Amino acid sequence: MMNEFSFAQKQRLAYIDFKLYFTGRVTRSEIVNHFELGLAAATRDLKIYKEKAPDNVAYNNVEKKYFVTNLFKPLFKHDARRTLIKLANNISEGFDAIGSTSFPIETPSTLNVPDIDIIAKLSQAIINQKPINVIYTSLTSGSGSRELVPHSIVDNGLRWHIRAFDRKTKSFRDFVLTRITKVTIQAQTPAPEEDKLEDHQWMRMVPLEIIPHPKNVEHPAAIKLDFGMESGVLEISVRAAMAGYLLRRWNVDCSDNGALSGPEYQLFLRNTQTLYGAENLAIAPGYQAQ
Repeated sequence: MMNEFSFAQKQRLAYIDFKLYFTGRVTRSEIVNHFELGLAAATRDLKIYKEKAPDNVAYNNVEKKYFVTNLFKPLFKHDARRTLIKLANNISEGFDAIGSTSFPIETPSTLNVPDIDIIAKLSQAIINQKPINVIYTSLTSGSGSRELVPHSIVDNGLRWHIRAFDRKTKSFRDFVLTRITKVTIQAQTPAPEEDKLEDHQWMRMVPLEIIPHPKNVEHPAAIKLDFGMESGVLEISVRAAMAGYLLRRWNVDCSDNGALSGPEYQLFLRNTQTLYGAENLAIAPGYQAQ
């Protein structure tokens, strides 16, 4: 269907498709700035896109923006895993959908990749600051409807989840993307207490001081090189809501005196007191609440 277009034009059409699908809107000026085009060329690309997919987009004369419609069907095939990585790194383009350059790089297999339509709806809701109704299946209560106000899509190292205010429990929680089977974006504006700024676990930054494990590592210089440690310590700050995930992912011994043994524990958290009050610490290796 797109063979009549040059590679460069397919890139621009894929960009329009990506913006509509995952942000819910696109403007002429975004196309101009992204591709360093003239306004006439951007207008021509939008005209071609509308000719190819007339039901995908509607122009709002007041806001002077093109908005996604309820009948939207993507013109290009967007890879779910790559899209999540792009969203996480604030990359707005659809170039992988047109067979752009691939590199010989392999990554470990991941758990089930979330549905691309679910990702798109969640991304639209977050960018446009809208609440959503979802069908969610939890380990404790099974499948049911939930009203959420999402503010971030997160890669915890094992799987993807959204950070959202849960109207059922009136608290901010993590929801695994693959357990969401339906998303409906609501029209109303979230309440002030549902705003990301009220998510104190998200807004709080926790300083971590990570060193080679004092008992399990024979040659700590190797670990220092692996993690780019300066003066024998890796100092990083993470969100309190994410600390447990990172510590589990890196197998950081969080016990008081390096009590965990085994070759998998090559790192030790020397300032465990910094974790006081953080969430998700049950998954941090060896951590015991004070």
